[in-house]
Amino acid sequence: MSLYPHRMPRWVAPFFPAYTWRLPANEKHLYLTFDDGPIPEVTPQVLDILYKTGIKATFFWVGENVARYSGVAKDVLSSGHFIGNHSHTHLKGWEVSTKRYLEDVNKAQSTIQDVTGQSPKWFRPPYGRLTKAQGLRLRKDFQIAMWSVLSWDFESRLSPKTILRGTSKATDSGSIVVFHDSLKAEPRMLKVLPDYLQWAIDEGYQFKTL
Repeated sequence: MSLYPHRMPRWVAPFFPAYTWRLPANEKHLYLTFDDGPIPEVTPQVLDILYKTGIKATFFWVGENVARYSGVAKDVLSSGHFIGNHSHTHLKGWEVSTKRYLEDVNKAQSTIQDVTGQSPKWFRPPYGRLTKAQGLRLRKDFQIAMWSVLSWDFESRLSPKTILRGTSKATDSGSIVVFHDSLKAEPRMLKVLPDYLQWAIDEGYQFKTL
């Protein structure tokens, strides 16, 4: 098995059936998502790429970035994209108490509401890690979005060519695909994203938002 599996193993989702790992595959639809923004160094470049292809995506925001870069956040929404909550300080759920985790998520929600007037309905846990108790509580307020395809664009040991090949190979109808509009991912993501989108279009996929 690869050290960097682009496709989430099929056996994982049945253990967490209340979370959304992929969506129905009866049509050639893909769900493009971005984590960790918004930031001025990367997010506007992603918006430009998406604009050129006419594709809409779902951006899972870190609350402290929204507070710091409110103008970039507003640009995402004015471009017609959708948003989700990705916590306020990008906590690992396994490492903190349920109380602290919920406070962090709620702070992000309040920040996003204050800046944009919108309250996201989707939450994605940073690193995909949250405890059972955290998940049970969050499901009262959110749908929890995981993923079926991880680009690994943040992994500096992978070349853009390897990331593109692995992400494309892992993609099929109904896939929820994760990229990152972050400084860590930027050197690879901005090279891979246009080619991945063109590959998907050539394969007959249509992109939908969550």
